[in-house]
Amino acid sequence: MKAWLIDDFKGVGGLRLAEAPNPIPLPDEVILQVNHAALNPADRYLAENLYPAKPRLPHILGRDGVGLVVEVGNGVTGVHVGDRRAILRGQVGGNRSGTFAQRVAVPAQDLVEIPAGWSEPEAAGATLVYLTAYQALTMWGPLPSPAVVLVTGASGGVGVAAVQLAVAMGHKVLSLSRNPEKSRRLTQLGASATFNPEDSRWRQAAKTLLEPRRVDLAIDNIGGKLLPEVIDTLGEQGRVSLVGRLAGPVPSFNTATLFFRRIRLGGVAVDGWTNAESRAAWQQIVELLARAGARPQVDKVFPFDQLPQAFERLERGPMGKVLLAVRSSNS
Repeated sequence: MKAWLIDDFKGVGGLRLAEAPNPIPLPDEVILQVNHAALNPADRYLAENLYPAKPRLPHILGRDGVGLVVEVGNGVTGVHVGDRRAILRGQVGGNRSGTFAQRVAVPAQDLVEIPAGWSEPEAAGATLVYLTAYQALTMWGPLPSPAVVLVTGASGGVGVAAVQLAVAMGHKVLSLSRNPEKSRRLTQLGASATFNPEDSRWRQAAKTLLEPRRVDLAIDNIGGKLLPEVIDTLGEQGRVSLVGRLAGPVPSFNTATLFFRRIRLGGVAVDGWTNAESRAAWQQIVELLARAGARPQVDKVFPFDQLPQAFERLERGPMGKVLLAVRSSNS
């Protein structure tokens, strides 16, 4: 089969398209013929040795995907050859080979059906980002009803998912985006207001809009110098769910900003969920989106042989998910 391989942990610049052995299903596993695969920042982090997983090299990246079951291993029940399935979450693309290949071996318990009415590209890029966003929204327990939720990096995969889920939960959503067109689309997705984080007045504008309230929960995908600004918008007992670090380390941080408002920060890690917890969360996610009439947002689908260009698109900042169309390369 054809697959995109990395031979070291020096970044996605070392990706190469090559022949790789077809995977063989172990007990309780199936083989998916990959139709669509989605890119995530986690793929880049792993390729740069900034991720907990330490797979054997050469390695195949790719955490998400949708495909056709073409083989089943011993002990598999409830999944059959010919079924179309999406990967929920697990070690695929982490410590085991991922979806940037024509075929991938997946534990049967890590597969879910494609939600009714969703296209393959929508489903292929949905599971990881929506699970991440759902955990970010629920990890602190019940929020005020309705809560004020601030989402940074709101046009990215997790950002869009967080906006949609927070709106579906009945919360008031503020989003941050530097791009006017993306800001307009975030408003269409239900954000009450969108601010440009490069505008030095954005915090005051948000506070004025909310008076006398403040932000209850911030979902931060960016980090860097933006994090202290985000903390400044929080109210009493405000929370920050830390998802990503696209802007790198926080250059300076005064912990005293947390004291008097009793603010708490916590990291999001869906890998900490059991399979049962992930499946239960996914069921809630699908029901929330269905009730709200919301669908996953696809930014662009690249041909399988253009994975480097797809990573360039991801780095520039998409509106939703960036995907690979693997199916056309399957022989």
